[in-house]
Amino acid sequence: MRPGRNPLREQGLRPVTPGAPDVRAPGFAAEARRQSPPVSRSPHDEEGRTFIDAVSLDWADED
Repeated sequence: MRPGRNPLREQGLRPVTPGAPDVRAPGFAAEARRQSPPVSRSPHDEEGRTFIDAVSLDWADED
């Protein structure tokens, strides 16, 4: 862990990385579900989707 983050954690705060969504935020999952279908149908980034599929977990296998 980076040294500057420990004092934040000791204060009960959680460091935030700018530009990265807070996946624990209320509404994050619903918004991700809302955006997924149009993205999956887009013809513009087949290579990107292929990469994501290759590195993503199969949630059905997780128990």
